[in-house]
Order: sequence, then C-alpha cells, then structure tokens
Amino acid sequence: MVVLALLSSALFAKNILVMGDSISAAYNMPTEKGWVNVLQQTLNENDLPYTLINKSISGDTTRGGLARIDKALEQHKPEIVLLELGANDGLRGFPPILIKKNLRELIKRCKNAGAQVLLLSMRIPSNYGKRYTDMFYNNYPDLAEEMDIPFVPFILRDVALAQGMMQKDGLHPSEKAQPIIADKIWAYIQPLLATY
Repeated sequence: MVVLALLSSALFAKNILVMGDSISAAYNMPTEKGWVNVLQQTLNENDLPYTLINKSISGDTTRGGLARIDKALEQHKPEIVLLELGANDGLRGFPPILIKKNLRELIKRCKNAGAQVLLLSMRIPSNYGKRYTDMFYNNYPDLAEEMDIPFVPFILRDVALAQGMMQKDGLHPSEKAQPIIADKIWAYIQPLLATY
C-alpha cells in the first residue's frame, strides 16, 4: 500500500514555477525563510503534490524574465507560473507601456506552454509621482483582465507600512513578513490547484 501511495503521489506531482525578483528570491535572508519556501510548507501540510521551483533573481526585470522563461518552461513543465516581475523596471523608470508589453509576452509564453498564470502585483514608491506609479500598478489588473488570468493585488500591502515588516532599505520585506506574503498568495493560488 505504501509503495502504491508513493507511486500515485509521484505520478500526480506537479511543478509550480516562480519567476520573480528579489521579493521572491528571499533577499538578504536564508532561502528557507522566504515566502516561496513558506508556501511550499503550506502545500506539504495540505498534502498537495506540488513542488515550487524558484527561478527568481534579485534585480531581475521583465526583459530578464523574457530571456529566461522559455528554458524554465521547457525544463520544468509547470502546471502554474507565479509571475512576480516589473518592480525593478519601475524603479528604473522604464515606460509602463514597455513593462506591460513584456509582462503580456511572459504571460503568453506561459499559457502557450500549458501553464496557468497567477500574476503577483507590485507597487513602486510614491516619490516617482502619482501619474507614473498609477500607470505602473494598473498594468497588473489591466493585464489580468485582458489575458483572463487571476492576479494578487499588491503583495506587500499588509507589510509595506507595518512596523518591523520591512528591511532597513524600505523596499524589501523582512523575515517576519514572509509568512504574511505566503498566506496572501496561498489564498489566490488555491483555486488553481487540482485536487486528487
């Protein structure tokens, strides 16, 4: 029976690919403390046969994601892709229309590979001006509607202004914030998970 259960679990095992930047790459902390690993623990605790494969790179942009996505999709054949890119584009002042174009292409490639996409949205600091920050953020809900995919509203919303939840640079969440981020994403990923 145990052998059958193990075979069954291996047969139905699915990959979830995380394509992101420093927010998903556990910046300035042990990898096991990052939200990706915390989310993996939640999947395990719920006996869901999914493996999170984290291909996030600190400092990555949507252009960098485009350069890497095809290989990652071919190698890991994910059921779901968690797409968390765009913040570094915004911090560098790239045109929102270009960021949107790149994100759209990333989503297309994931969908063409047979993967579901969950778009994780980010905001950039208000000192970039209301017009730019609004245009930047609106890319996420606009693309979610256009591409018919779910998106998670600003993933740092509950931690960005909370005491002790951000690192000294004010841009990256602390270790303490990681379970909160994981819980938020968990709520949105559940409907995408097949149950066996």
